[in-house]
Amino acid sequence: MKAMNVLKRPEFTSVLGAVLIFALFMIVAPSFRSFDAFSTVLYASSTMGIIALAVGLLMIGDEFDLSSGVAVTTAALAATMLNYNFWLNSWVGVFLSLLVALAIGAFNGIMVMRTGIPSFLITLAAFLMLQGVNLAVTKLVTGQVATPSIADMEGFESAKAVFASSVDIFGVQVKTIVFWWLLFVALASVLLFKTRFGNWIFAVGGDAEAARATGVPVRRVKVILFMFVGFAAWFVGMHNLFAFDSIQAGQGVGNEFLYIIAAVIGGCALTGGRGTAIGTAIGALIFGMTNQGIVYAGWNPDWFKFFLGAMLLFAVLTNNSVSKFTSGGRS
Repeated sequence: MKAMNVLKRPEFTSVLGAVLIFALFMIVAPSFRSFDAFSTVLYASSTMGIIALAVGLLMIGDEFDLSSGVAVTTAALAATMLNYNFWLNSWVGVFLSLLVALAIGAFNGIMVMRTGIPSFLITLAAFLMLQGVNLAVTKLVTGQVATPSIADMEGFESAKAVFASSVDIFGVQVKTIVFWWLLFVALASVLLFKTRFGNWIFAVGGDAEAARATGVPVRRVKVILFMFVGFAAWFVGMHNLFAFDSIQAGQGVGNEFLYIIAAVIGGCALTGGRGTAIGTAIGALIFGMTNQGIVYAGWNPDWFKFFLGAMLLFAVLTNNSVSKFTSGGRS
């Protein structure tokens, strides 16, 4: 019975995949075995994992967001342009950009719920609009596709300490965003399994009409989930801004698929109603291990996309097989 319960866990496949990927690179890449390498893996995983977490929650609610990748850049551009052009304290730009990011999420959610058009199409339109706005406005204001440095702005150092600093742990530098990622995963786990709102997420993802009939505020839940994605995009955008003090307007294109892939590898169902926060974290960790492991192994970086596709296929096929097995062979 316990073994059956383990097999039923959404993140079972991702744990198996993570173990295999970890073992592979431990064997083929000697430099992968160091604590510094593991810190680098965690860093790559965290920047992916924070947004994959929010995207995963949205997928559990049976929706998608294809604008998440460029929304990261939009949030960072909003903060840096407001700071630089109006000589604002960095923290003012940070909070104003948060409002922008939440507004983008709310717009996506309201449009999906009001029109009934699939979120795939609504957020694809948002993706294209944001991509155009990012490039056009940046060129209009700065005359180039990159923003000026804001490293000399008031409040920059304190904001960097929050979003983009490092902590020394036994001689190994670990980025603070790693700890933020773990905190967000813990909070999301509590939200999903210990709160009424978490029950609502699973309910609207499993059967929205049945959930509505039992009094679940389906529209409000889905709009909030889209706003969660906006918040996650803002947070990673702030990390990028204060880590590099300048932003390229074309960044983020294509990352939305990586976030979805990480969530799917982590056990989030494409049809909604199934998934865990921890699963998205494991999916992001697989991404980080693969991305950095290929570098440490000295392989051609083009193999990264192959590994990612193979892991996605493995996760989908394994989840499907496990689902049939645990349901007694019923499809």
